[in-house]
Amino acid sequence: MSDPTRPAGPRIIAIANQKGGVGKTTTTINLGAALCEQGQKVLVVDLDPQGNASTGLGVETEDREYTTYDLLLGDVAVTDVILPTSTENLSLIPATVDLSSADIELYSNEKRSFLLHDALRQPALDSYGFDVILVDCPPSLNLLTVNAMVAAHSVLVPLQSEFFALEGLSQLMLTIREVRQSANPALRIEGIVLTMYDARNNLSQHVEADARANLGDLVFTTVIPRNVRVSEAPSYALPVLAYDTSSKGAQAYRALAEELVKKNDQRAA
Repeated sequence: MSDPTRPAGPRIIAIANQKGGVGKTTTTINLGAALCEQGQKVLVVDLDPQGNASTGLGVETEDREYTTYDLLLGDVAVTDVILPTSTENLSLIPATVDLSSADIELYSNEKRSFLLHDALRQPALDSYGFDVILVDCPPSLNLLTVNAMVAAHSVLVPLQSEFFALEGLSQLMLTIREVRQSANPALRIEGIVLTMYDARNNLSQHVEADARANLGDLVFTTVIPRNVRVSEAPSYALPVLAYDTSSKGAQAYRALAEELVKKNDQRAA
């Protein structure tokens, strides 16, 4: 029996956690690159005013003529904001610091929670043939993050393997529940991925055990290790899969992509 929530177009995944520094952007870039290695066409939507996903994919600020700000609040077609990257089959809608004022401006718009939803369903997007759209959310539960959740089919949560990691997760789950009740009943949790994991560290092991005990199958089997190559790659404007293809970080993101695809194939069966 097929999954009635499976989208006809690209699957849209919001990558969210209101805590900063947990690996949202790193996961967005490298999961996207790993999915491309599997032959999928991927669009990354940078919804963070810091624009780190844009920089990490090699798009300089001066080359970001139109951005997610223009997509949400300007009269700009989605085709005008999509840029290619150096990774084959990986495209980007970039962000700049202009997006930092969007949250305030959105409040006066009566469709404020649905702007990204509508933008990513413009018929012109069909010609690109994207399989997956990954939305890199800001580190807060503001209107930008709500826009991502209303637009998305699912939410993927990077969870840092450090003390207090599970604190704050309840607030994120509450936001997901509120979005389900008010605007997107089909929204589900794609999964929780443990990041910056150090197998030699007792704390990482305790966080993993705690997460699996509390969240069960929602936690991906794959964990993303703390890896210097993953940290270095953005300064070369490359995913770690291109920067050091055989590194532990690259291997982990490939495994995460495989697990993600397998889970979605099982749901669709």
